[in-house]
Amino acid sequence: MIACHCPVCCSDDPRNHRLRASILVRDEGIDLLVDTGPDLRQQMLHAGVQSLTAVLYTHFHADHINGVDDLRAFNFAQEVVIPCYADERTAAELESRFRYCFLPPDPAWAKPSLSMHRIVSPQTFGGVRVTPIPVLHGDLPILGYRFNDVAYLTDLKTIPDASLELLRGLKVLVLDCLRYEYHPTHLHVEEARYWARRIGAERTILTHMTHDVDYATLAAELPEGVIPASDGMVLDL
Repeated sequence: MIACHCPVCCSDDPRNHRLRASILVRDEGIDLLVDTGPDLRQQMLHAGVQSLTAVLYTHFHADHINGVDDLRAFNFAQEVVIPCYADERTAAELESRFRYCFLPPDPAWAKPSLSMHRIVSPQTFGGVRVTPIPVLHGDLPILGYRFNDVAYLTDLKTIPDASLELLRGLKVLVLDCLRYEYHPTHLHVEEARYWARRIGAERTILTHMTHDVDYATLAAELPEGVIPASDGMVLDL
């Protein structure tokens, strides 16, 4: 965190060095990115990402969308318009805040060139079936996503019963876990443990942690099958 000198921010443990929450799902030539936070360029360079099939948005908060301009690099490399998927409100916010990204493409790819698609039902990309999972970020309806047997639920406080039915039989659940103390719009540690038990995935990975959480300390406290995420983590499924 900027200008912070707490033990986590000053830690030598690289697992305590965190960029904004995001994931990339890869499967036989399919590359699906979830969210474009302000750290997107650094994340893509670190992961060596060469192309994108589509971008899926969870919601319109700045820490999940404000790196959108760096998608231009993929337009330039692939010479294609990149499709984006979001719920109605997030799509409208993106089209308003970043209107220039959704205009007809520039022949020289001098700006990001994106197409927006409202996602209301499952979509298939190659061998990956993507199911939108409605959740509540405080009072704000947003989306998580299920990719075959993996689900990604960040920035949430409540999971409606209908969405729980969409999360049965998971191998991996990536779940919001902001800090130890209560927060009105995010899960804290005990709430994350509760939802991990209730969903019952084979493995649960906790993400979106602040500098209030030391990786090693939290890892030692969690039950079997639940671990904290760390930047650059790769899961082979």
